[in-house]
Amino acid sequence: MKAATIVNKYITFFEKRGHTRIANAPLVPQNDPTTLFTSSGMQPLVPYLLGETHPAGTKLVNVQNSFRAADIDEVGNDRHTTFFRMLGNWSLGDYFKKEQLPWFFTFLTEELDIDPKRLYVTVFAGNGEIEKDTESVDIWKELFAMHNIEAKEHERIFAYGAAKNWWSRAGVPEKMPAGEPGGPDSEVFYDFGAELKFHEKSTFKNEKCHVNCDCGRYWEIGNSVFMQYRKEADGSVQPLPKPNVDFGGGLERILGAAQNKPDMFQTSLFAPTVATIEKITKQPYQQHKAAMQIVADHLGGTLFMLAAGITPSNKDQGYILRRLIRRAYDNFSQLGGKELMPVIETIVEQYKETDPMLVTKFEPSKYTLLEELKKYSSALGKAKQYIAKKYPSAVIPAKAGIHEETGSPIKLGMTKKVGDELFGTREITVDDAFYLYTSHGLSPTQIKSLGYTFDDQAFAEKMKSHKELSRKGAAQKFRGGLADHQEKTVMGHTATHLLHQALRDMFGKQLHQSGSNITAERLRFDFNFDRKLTDDEVKQLEETVKAKIKENLPVHFEMIPTKKAKELGAIGLFEDTYAEVSKIYFIGGSGKEGDHEAYSIEFCGGPHVDFTAAVTSFKIIKQENLGNKMRRIYAIVG
Repeated sequence: MKAATIVNKYITFFEKRGHTRIANAPLVPQNDPTTLFTSSGMQPLVPYLLGETHPAGTKLVNVQNSFRAADIDEVGNDRHTTFFRMLGNWSLGDYFKKEQLPWFFTFLTEELDIDPKRLYVTVFAGNGEIEKDTESVDIWKELFAMHNIEAKEHERIFAYGAAKNWWSRAGVPEKMPAGEPGGPDSEVFYDFGAELKFHEKSTFKNEKCHVNCDCGRYWEIGNSVFMQYRKEADGSVQPLPKPNVDFGGGLERILGAAQNKPDMFQTSLFAPTVATIEKITKQPYQQHKAAMQIVADHLGGTLFMLAAGITPSNKDQGYILRRLIRRAYDNFSQLGGKELMPVIETIVEQYKETDPMLVTKFEPSKYTLLEELKKYSSALGKAKQYIAKKYPSAVIPAKAGIHEETGSPIKLGMTKKVGDELFGTREITVDDAFYLYTSHGLSPTQIKSLGYTFDDQAFAEKMKSHKELSRKGAAQKFRGGLADHQEKTVMGHTATHLLHQALRDMFGKQLHQSGSNITAERLRFDFNFDRKLTDDEVKQLEETVKAKIKENLPVHFEMIPTKKAKELGAIGLFEDTYAEVSKIYFIGGSGKEGDHEAYSIEFCGGPHVDFTAAVTSFKIIKQENLGNKMRRIYAIVG
């Protein structure tokens, strides 16, 4: 069974049960400064889970392309990837547990023919205020009984606390602010079997293996969140009048379960890519699993990012893309690989049925990738220059382990053979090694391959501190797609639309937005342009936007058929991903017949001010060159 087959079966299964398929949201969320990437199917639907009416109705289904940057360092084992597809179905105040749990169980056991004896589930154990989810327990017992399986608690059904089986934007119930919705969830796990002896490698090897063990025996393949409570002002948690269902299941893991493959990279989706890497490098997968998994995953994520319009850079999404490319290249090179293109072509072949844009955008993606590899080669050269300048004798000829100039013995492990000559490698400080890592993007392995050694333990400690700081920053800045509704952020959204239209009026309709990031402190707008704006052009842009602010034009949205919106001239990112009906924001005018005199018409999820005068002021504070004929403008409002 292929991944495309599972996708088609899943969508059809839920469409037959009254669900409407909604579009795959862009991999980079539009006008949302709180997250780098769409990391789940739920993320774009947060406003609707919180009460806003969805134009497609109350029963929804889709498959969402997702990326989790936090998982980059996890790749290199049998079950983690950075890019993945999330199967999702939702009830917005419609059905609930007694429909959701049987539907997913039926999909797994009947549509995918997964053995129910291999399935295990978890539920919410309750806390001092909220009772245990006994309703889900009873439903699961009935479902397993239909297959003559006695589903005992602590054996097939496991109850965990809020840290494992509760969802809210703020986390556990104690951390939920007043007005915040949340609820218990029920997860489904697939058991690959004790006979594979995963547990011997686990940190839990002295305990009985269980579904949340990290040995790889059990994979979580689906999670049904039951958003049924709300935190009140008095601190209590009360039932919602209309609870929601939010289900997400990782396609790649479900594929592993359907094929009974405990190594995701040996499923039908990844195995051809791994085989190509083996052929090129002449190395066996079983002896180089981690490196080949990194190459396969990272190049796949790279292709989807490039197709989404992301370009390598030192900031935000571009930084993650650059990191993927370089990490993939490092591991590929260490395997002895020279030519990446056959690997790229194999990946595209595996995804072409579900993601045809990888085919249509292959040539520009290939060009960008090759250009980035050239830049990486340059970065390696600059790193060597940095070390050579700071350490004049960085690579010292040696004979039989004796320093040629001083006659002193070279430290053990500080020699390497190049051809028939023995060279001593130079030890550098951990600070310099970390500088090469952070400023030039060189991995510790790559630094060592250049002939430099350093204190591995000290570097690991420095790396740990760096990751902790990064995670804290990410937790604060990227809270998972929960769009910022602060007053100045909302003003910035509207100002971005005004800026976009002003740029197109000045330089032509071929100019388009390639990204944006809006916070309460400033707005950032990326667009295609091949030169720096002159001071006069910057001034003209500012004056145009300020004039539209002064006009106090009305701002509103309408739900319009996507085809009609394009006929009206609506502009936006990733238009091929929109559903049949889209949310269109108008500044001045509307989509009504005979009233097309809007200044700006854009695909957008909002939020925006009601009238442009609410933006009050606009000033461009900086512009940057992003490379590849792309520019960036920073501005402030209010």
